[in-house]
Amino acid sequence: MGGRALAGGAGTRAEQERLRGQLAALTDQFAAANEVLSAVGRSAGDPDTVLTTVVESACRLCRSQAAQLYLLEGGNFQLSKAVGLSAEATRYLIEHPTPVDRGTLIGRVGLDRATQQIPDVLADPAYGRQDLQRLAGFRTTMGAPMLVDDEVVGALAVWRNEVSPFGQGEQDLVTAFAGQAAMAVNSVKLVQQLEARGAELTRRLGELEALREVGEAVNSSLDVANVLSTIAKHAVRISATDGGSIMEYDEDAQCFLVRSVYQTAPRVIERLRDTRIHLDETLVGRAAKLGRPLAVPDLSAVERDPHLEVLYDAGWRSLVAVPMLREGQIVGSLVVRRMRPGEFAEETLTLLEMFADQSTLALLNAQLYRELKRRSAELEVASRHKSEFLASMSHELRTPLNAVLGFSEVLLERMFGDLNERQEEYLRDIHGSGKHLLELLNEILDLSKVEAGRMELEYSTFPLRRVLDNTASMLRERAAAHGIELHVEVGPGIDQVYADELRLKQVVLNLATNAVKFTGADGAVVIRATRSGAEVHIAVTDTGRGVPPEDRERIFESFQQGGRGPSQEEGTGLGLTLSRRIVELLGGRMWLDSEVGVGSTFGFSLRSRESDPGRDTARTVGDVVVIEDDRPSLDLITAYLSGAALRVTVAGDGQSGLDAVRRVRPAVVLLDIRLPGIDGWAVLQALKAEAETRDIPVIIVSIVDERTRGTQLGAAAYLVKPVSRDALLQALRAVGAVAGDEGEDR
Repeated sequence: MGGRALAGGAGTRAEQERLRGQLAALTDQFAAANEVLSAVGRSAGDPDTVLTTVVESACRLCRSQAAQLYLLEGGNFQLSKAVGLSAEATRYLIEHPTPVDRGTLIGRVGLDRATQQIPDVLADPAYGRQDLQRLAGFRTTMGAPMLVDDEVVGALAVWRNEVSPFGQGEQDLVTAFAGQAAMAVNSVKLVQQLEARGAELTRRLGELEALREVGEAVNSSLDVANVLSTIAKHAVRISATDGGSIMEYDEDAQCFLVRSVYQTAPRVIERLRDTRIHLDETLVGRAAKLGRPLAVPDLSAVERDPHLEVLYDAGWRSLVAVPMLREGQIVGSLVVRRMRPGEFAEETLTLLEMFADQSTLALLNAQLYRELKRRSAELEVASRHKSEFLASMSHELRTPLNAVLGFSEVLLERMFGDLNERQEEYLRDIHGSGKHLLELLNEILDLSKVEAGRMELEYSTFPLRRVLDNTASMLRERAAAHGIELHVEVGPGIDQVYADELRLKQVVLNLATNAVKFTGADGAVVIRATRSGAEVHIAVTDTGRGVPPEDRERIFESFQQGGRGPSQEEGTGLGLTLSRRIVELLGGRMWLDSEVGVGSTFGFSLRSRESDPGRDTARTVGDVVVIEDDRPSLDLITAYLSGAALRVTVAGDGQSGLDAVRRVRPAVVLLDIRLPGIDGWAVLQALKAEAETRDIPVIIVSIVDERTRGTQLGAAAYLVKPVSRDALLQALRAVGAVAGDEGEDR
C-alpha cells in the first residue's frame, strides 16, 4: 500500500513537471505571438520590421540554429530575411534562389501549400540542395507556406544542425508565424496598389483640370494666339513631353503652317515657320490623311522629312503628330516632342487627340474670323458678316458641347460608379462651364436681345385704353375699306399702366396692322386687354387665314411672313421680330394661337403697376428685379417667387439690370455674377455708388462662390447655386423684402 502511494506521488510530480514544461513553452509561444502582433500594430506602415520579428521569434521558439523567410518572385523563392546564417551562406542563398520544385523543402512547401519537414536532409534521396547543406551544415529543416487568398506569396523555414525532428507544437507555431508574415506582405501589396491608384487618380484629375482650362480658354477668348498657346502648353505638360507646336493647314498650298510653339528655341521656331511642311511629303501630312496619330519613338532610326530634319538638328529625338480634323476635312496638326527617344503610351495618344479637338475649334474660329474680316472689307457690311461668323462658330461648338454636357451629366449621376469629392467638384465645374457657354451661344445668336439691349426705353404711367383707341383709329379707315370690323375691348380693373408708351403703341400697331392685312373682306379684328393676376394681357384676334403649324415659329424670324399670304404681300417681315424684341425688353412675353381657315390671336403680357384685385389688399405688393441671364435659373427663381407678394422685373444682362433697378426702385435685387456685358460685380458697385440705389438690398444668387468679396462690396446676402426655395425666401425675409409668412404653404 505504501509503495503504491510513493509511486503515485512520484508519478504526480512527474506529471506536474511535464505540465509546467508545457505551460512554460506555451507562455513563450504566447509571448512571441504577442511580440509579433505588437510589431504588426506598431509597424503597419513598415512591414520590414514585422518580417524581422517573425523570423527571430520562429528561430528562438523552435529551438533552431537558423531561420529564413523567402518571397516568391519571378517563379523562385528569393531570400528576404534570415537569422543564424553565416554571411557566406546568406550571400549564396541570395545568389542562388530556390526553385519551386520537389528538390528542396521550400519548393515542396510551395507546391503542397502545407507545413512539412525533412528529419534528415542527408537521408532524403529526393533532396537536391546538397551544395547548400555542405555550406551551412544543417540536417533537420521545416517550412510553412505564406498564403494570401490561397495564393503562395512566400515561405518561412527553420533548421537544426543536428538530426532532431520538430514537434507538432513547433510545426503549428511556424504555420502561425508564416500566416502573420503573409499578412505583412499583403499589407505591402495593398499599400502599393493604393498608391498606384492614388497616382492614377491624381493624373486623371490633372488631365480633367487641363481640359477644363483649355475649354475655358476656347470659350472665353477670341485671341487665337492665346488659345493655341494654352492648348500647346497643356498638351506638353499632360503628355510628359518637352515641347510642342500647333499647325494650321492651308488647303490651297496643301501645306501646314506653324501657328503656335511651346518650349522651343526661337531660332528653331523661325526655321519651322520657313520650312515647307507639305501634305504629301511629311509625317504630319501622313497622320492627317490617315486620320490618326503617328508616333516616332526615335528620329535617328527613320527617314526624316524636312520638318523632322529641322527638329532632329535641334536635338529633338521623338515626337507624335496628331491630326486636327473636322467632318473629314483637314484643319491642322498638333505635334508634341521629346529630347529623348522612347515609345508613347496609347492613353497618351488618346489624350492628345482630345487636345487636338480643342485646337480644331480654335483654328476654325480663326479661319471664320479671317473670312469675316475679308468679306466685311469687300462688302462694308461688318455687322452682317459678324453674325455669320458667330452663327458658324456656334454650330462648330454645339457638337462638342453636347458631348461635354451629356457625359458630365452621366458621370454626375454615377452611372459608372461613385465619385470622390474632387471628382464631383471638377465634373460640376465642367458641366457648369458647358451650360454657361451654351447660354452665351444662344444669346449671341439671339439678335433680338442684342438689338434690344441698345434700345433706350422711356417709362411713364399712362391710360392703356388711350393707346389702344389711338391705334385702332389709325387703322379704322383701312379696315372699313375692306369691310373689316375693328373693335377695342378693355376688361375691368385696367386703367393706368407703366411702360414705354411709344414702344407699346408700336407693338400694338404692328400686330393690328398684320391682322387687318391678313384678314379677308367682311372679317373682324378685335384688340382686347384683360387682366391676369399682376399682368395685363393684350391680344389682337383676327378672322384671317391663320398660320400653319410649321410656320408658327418661323413667322417670328427676320424677313419671314410664314404661310399667311402670297409672297407679294407688302412688308419686310421684320414687324413681328421687332415686336417680340420690344415686349421682351419691357419684361413681358409674346405668344400665338392660330387655326388655319379660322384666324389667329397674337398676344403679349405687360406688367401692371396697379394692385392685383385678386390678391389680399392687406398684403403689401413689392417689386423685385432679377438680373439673371441663364434661362433655366430665371424660370426657377420666378417659380420660387410665385407664392410671394412680389412683382418681378427681369433683366438678362448687367446694363439692362442697372436700368431696371433705377427705373423700378425695387424692394430687393437678385443678382447673378456671370452676366454678359458688365458682370455682376460691376453692377453691385454701380448700385452702391448711386445715392438713389445704394440702400436697395442686393442678394447675390450665383454659381460663383466669393462670399467675402460680395460682403465687402455691400451685398445683403450671398446664395450659391443651386439654391432652394426656402433659402431664397429666407434671404428675402432677412432683408425685409417679404413678410415673415410670405411664400409659405397654406
